[in-house]
Amino acid sequence: MKLNSVKEILASVHKGETTAADWAKASLDAVRKVDGELEAFLTVDEDAALSRAEATTADQGGLAGVPYALKDNICTQGMLTTAASRILENYIPPYNATVANLLNDAGGVLIGKTNLDEFAMGSTTETSAFKKTKNPYAKGRVPGGSSGGSAAAVAAGIVPFALGSDTGGSIRQPAAFCGVFGLKPTYGRVSRYGLIAFASSLDQIGPFTNTAEDAAIVMNAISGYDQYDSTSAKVEHEDFTQDLGLGVKGLRIGIVRNLPEEGLNPAVKQAVDAAIHKLEGEGATVVEVDLPHSEYAVATYYLIAPAEASSNLSRYDGVRFGRRAEAKSMIDMFEQSRSQGFGMEVKRRIIIGTYALSSGYYDAYYKRAQQMRTLIRRDYEQAFEQCDVILMPTTPTTAFPFGEKSDDPLAMYLNDIYTIPANLAGIPGASVPCGFVDGLPVGLQVLAKPFAERTILRVAHAYEQVRDFSWPQPELGVAE
Repeated sequence: MKLNSVKEILASVHKGETTAADWAKASLDAVRKVDGELEAFLTVDEDAALSRAEATTADQGGLAGVPYALKDNICTQGMLTTAASRILENYIPPYNATVANLLNDAGGVLIGKTNLDEFAMGSTTETSAFKKTKNPYAKGRVPGGSSGGSAAAVAAGIVPFALGSDTGGSIRQPAAFCGVFGLKPTYGRVSRYGLIAFASSLDQIGPFTNTAEDAAIVMNAISGYDQYDSTSAKVEHEDFTQDLGLGVKGLRIGIVRNLPEEGLNPAVKQAVDAAIHKLEGEGATVVEVDLPHSEYAVATYYLIAPAEASSNLSRYDGVRFGRRAEAKSMIDMFEQSRSQGFGMEVKRRIIIGTYALSSGYYDAYYKRAQQMRTLIRRDYEQAFEQCDVILMPTTPTTAFPFGEKSDDPLAMYLNDIYTIPANLAGIPGASVPCGFVDGLPVGLQVLAKPFAERTILRVAHAYEQVRDFSWPQPELGVAE
């Protein structure tokens, strides 16, 4: 049985043509046939998945019978949750993240936990302590990160949807690299309770799917106010499928006049421009907007995010939970536990963040970065007074080979130049497949004002109806 879209699976289960158990078995079969070469999953619990599927009825909820995966920094009660780090390699949470509870309530069937960059710090999934997930379109290339495992699992057809987290592009960038749809909701739209924190003012959970409509269905299940999350927004629950069929006629598409183009692959730009032209042909109006402070976004992010990471990761000290090293003194135990438990990228960001927060440097670095963040947010507020969405490339290049940027942190960080500003501004954004360059996917990024996910999904769905490029499928062993 081939894994279909979320919408198709729901229709089949509701009609009684298939059962939740059929789809769970199909997904688990795909894991066995594909994941040995892909390495998208860190944990798969077949017994729990089948048991859950057998107990699921067609009328249970909005995702009844649909198999899915969770990024392994989202807590699952009784199931290993490692954040791809040695310091948490044996951690089994005593509780579920809110999104895990919501998906259970909606009738979804959890297949397993996916690989990521350690503590979500990376853009390639290479910093995972356990394995390197491959890009389904080219196994010698990265799937993107930090949610590379979730993106690869959807692209390979193992599951029809998966959740990831996005701190500076960690949903949209791997979605672009793997040729799937990825949505970062507005900060506060989806509960972060139970998400292992990287940078608390930037992190946001969101879905990977094959289509905008599937993402809308998943968003209906996972969004909403949560009393356990102090950053959760008290906004009215919406039906995210409501505007999908409205098209783009009359919408204003913003094109950034001063978009940084250093390192932008001309073929990627051409694919994005062609997608914009398609939407223009469907009745949208293209206008130019300015984001004058966008050139400072990467520097701003790489002060704020490491500073928050330095604070959040201070709890991993070998005392309360996680890895504890053998040592002769308490101080030595702290040092050894953290030295042995954290990888190099995590250590690098802790050091940067601690330095930025240290006495004598706080005002010069962290405070100025927060001031720049305010200016970046205001840029977007002013831009959205002139347009309904802003379109740009998701990434400057297609997926690159393993190891190409791992020895050059600055080059790696610059790969997120188009995705980082949305997190700093707290706005929603999505990556929509818009073409292929040398057999590798290209992503079109769609941004909108806060809590305008329906507009993003409307534009993305409209584009999906008219895109006409050749779409090669990954050469993997998923059974038909």
